[in-house]
Amino acid sequence: MQFEPYDIVVVGAGHAGAEAAAAAARLGCRVLLVTQMLDTICQMSCNPAMGGVAKGQIVREIDALGGWSGIVTDRSAIQFRMLNQSKGPAMWSPRAQCDRMLFSLNWRQVLESIPNLALWQDEVTALTVDGNAVSGVVTRMGHTVPARAVVLTNGTFLNGTIYIGTESWRGGRVGEAPAIGLSDQLRDLGFEVQRLKTGTPVRVDGRTIDFSKLTEQPGDEQPAKFSFSDTKPLSSQRSCYLANTNLHTHDILRTGFAQSPMFTGRIQGRGPRYCPSIEDKIDRFADKDHHQLFVEPEGWHSQSWYLNGFSSSLPIKVQLAALHSISGFEHARIFKPGYAIEYDYFPPTQLGYTLETKIVENLYFAGQINGTTGYEEAACQGLMAGVNAALKLQGRAPFVLGRTQAYIGVLIDDLVTKGVDEPYRMFTSRAEYRILLRQDNADQRLTPLAHAIGLADDDRMHCLEEKQHQIANLTSIVQATSVSPTDANEWLEAHNSALLSQRVRLDALLLRPELGLRELAVLSPVVVDAVAAVSDEVLQEVETSIKYQRYIEKEQEVASRILKFEDIPLPAGYDYFQLSALSYECREKLNRYRPVTIGQASRISGVSPADISVLLLTFAR
Repeated sequence: MQFEPYDIVVVGAGHAGAEAAAAAARLGCRVLLVTQMLDTICQMSCNPAMGGVAKGQIVREIDALGGWSGIVTDRSAIQFRMLNQSKGPAMWSPRAQCDRMLFSLNWRQVLESIPNLALWQDEVTALTVDGNAVSGVVTRMGHTVPARAVVLTNGTFLNGTIYIGTESWRGGRVGEAPAIGLSDQLRDLGFEVQRLKTGTPVRVDGRTIDFSKLTEQPGDEQPAKFSFSDTKPLSSQRSCYLANTNLHTHDILRTGFAQSPMFTGRIQGRGPRYCPSIEDKIDRFADKDHHQLFVEPEGWHSQSWYLNGFSSSLPIKVQLAALHSISGFEHARIFKPGYAIEYDYFPPTQLGYTLETKIVENLYFAGQINGTTGYEEAACQGLMAGVNAALKLQGRAPFVLGRTQAYIGVLIDDLVTKGVDEPYRMFTSRAEYRILLRQDNADQRLTPLAHAIGLADDDRMHCLEEKQHQIANLTSIVQATSVSPTDANEWLEAHNSALLSQRVRLDALLLRPELGLRELAVLSPVVVDAVAAVSDEVLQEVETSIKYQRYIEKEQEVASRILKFEDIPLPAGYDYFQLSALSYECREKLNRYRPVTIGQASRISGVSPADISVLLLTFAR
């Protein structure tokens, strides 16, 4: 078989690869997506869910940009919950439990519907490089595929090794072969290669769980959704459940420590700090008498249940004995044991903001290959890599998001500026401007930017414009409406809110934390009609913008001050050892990481405020 030249070859069809291929193809490039198994496109290798704290914000940003993760999640969801609703709206994070088989099928249908996108089942074993630029790929079947750009999204498959107790074998996932050859070639090309570790829990046969002993965790009574498009919210849902380990469970797990690949040193790579294995948790937190587990269904009709919080690489007999000590699991059978996997990654300081590598031109990395963990973190990198590969080939300006614009901007800036020494996971605490970067306003922040480059279509933009018109109209009505003590005091007293002594505007009343706009609307027939005419999404946006207006304005002011030197460029190829006024560590770090702007330099560990002052005096002219 003779392959025609492609504009872009995407290697790997996980969450990063699928978003990369879809984005590049929709921007007009001819794209080939190569994967070892077409039947496992976007397989949910770990938990069967999308979103969560900060991760949900990323999925909404992907959707606002014209990506597909939100749409596929809505089409595959079996439960929806908005997390952190007891906190402020900056912390609200959507999460959806998914039918994992339906999720993979829906993604494949999306990819097969895009005209410029071709699929090929094979393994990429090498790159072809012409000078210092990538020129294509070579596959296990012996094919050479010419390409003007390549996006690598290999996940945990690069030299992957699977561990269960004292047993280990090569693999990218249980039952699937690793990717061999690419890491060695990239190392020979000058890339730094390191190892990381992740893991997954047992899958339990639901027919053998006594759910009466567990605590039910249903979805929201009025479930929302991820996509800003016209996907449908759930009309029925499946429940999750809560369980707990106990001291007996911990004692059983400890019997396997001598055979643990993690404790015996056979695994060298660092695992995710915020999602540790169960053996790591009971070792690190020996004073805890229990650990909470989340029992999650893997589909509408599947009997497979995911035991979130019980990730393990201990021997199977130890995993099973410990499982049987947990209330509700006394007679449980498992479909698949937990295991750990160690794999190669490339420290992301070797990338620019577009996710193009600094060593080989037109070669992009996205996903776990960059040291991240999580479907959502991978998907957003894939989207940005695919977009930027396409734009560069078309001679257009790169598409880069800043820390003030998106969680995606925070993530990529963290990766390329600070690097990682453990699997990177997004948290709301990583974002300095999280009041600006709420999940509800992702479309207002990002859809105009995506529409300008052709990724978000006209229908998306028209929907956003109509939503913004409704927000402005309802806001003006609320601000123009006032109520008197006679009209409001009886109602305020019934709602345990302070009484009025004079006429007050409705937006001023809305600043009271105990009052919401839907409830306040009853004080004015005009506002009642205005509220009834808009969606819950518009209503919530108006309420949030009024309640938090002062905080939003303060963050915008801080962000604008920082942006003054965020975009001051640093010269490419400059030898910072010439600047003796800089500390030695600063000179060393700047020469190594090559920051593009002074703002990026300011976030590198070892670069002090005094060093930034020197850079400003030298380059801010």
